[in-house]
Amino acid sequence: MRSNKSKEFLAELKVLCKIHHINVVELLGYASGDDHLYLVYDHQPLSWSARTQVALDAARGIEYIHDHTKARYVHRDIKTTNILLDEGLRAKVADFGLAKLVGRTNEDELIATRLVGTPGYLPPESVKELQVTSKTDVFAFGVVLAELITGQRALTRDNQEPSKMRSLITVVNNIFKEEDPESALELTIDGNLKGNYPPEDVYKMAEIAEWCLSEEAIDRPEMREVVVALSRIRISAIEWEASLGGSSQVFSGVFNGR
Repeated sequence: MRSNKSKEFLAELKVLCKIHHINVVELLGYASGDDHLYLVYDHQPLSWSARTQVALDAARGIEYIHDHTKARYVHRDIKTTNILLDEGLRAKVADFGLAKLVGRTNEDELIATRLVGTPGYLPPESVKELQVTSKTDVFAFGVVLAELITGQRALTRDNQEPSKMRSLITVVNNIFKEEDPESALELTIDGNLKGNYPPEDVYKMAEIAEWCLSEEAIDRPEMREVVVALSRIRISAIEWEASLGGSSQVFSGVFNGR
């Protein structure tokens, strides 16, 4: 077992023992064997309504570690595979192996000694200058929102040039450069939704994603602002689903707060 992996494992274990929240993954235990270390989580396999709940849950989990813990944490590896779903399709933020303590203001930035995180989710300031603030997580969350909308991965092979990778960040940015961004967005919405979504709410979520993906960290929202915006979309999704005569998969809890 490489020592840096052991350190990450112990770091995550330490963080998860200190934080407890409905939208942060619950640690059930840990184990070791065959030169591997294992963390055991309460784990889970999405209509538009469910996606809005996942987005809101994940945003609340990130907001919690930014604003509501004794010390402020930056996760540093927000991505879809680190957002787990429980049996009720409620999202939990997971994998705190790279989490770091930072100051309460974004002026108190952390300069990392090495680039960490996942390609396709990293903001420009982290790639160029190894800067880490809470806005690092906000940027990565913008990619997560884009994935929920499009069903695409953060990085995919370019169809025209297979040797190159295509970034979902670029896809989102290009949508909002179009004269008619709503029509451009319509072409990229996940086909698995089969047209069952309210276009105006999908567009609003895409606008939040674009806001989170602002090139300059100072132009990105705080996670608490994202939570407020997504809460409106979530309520709208419930009303939209009810108007179709359906029942929300995850209606309960949206008004339960934290």
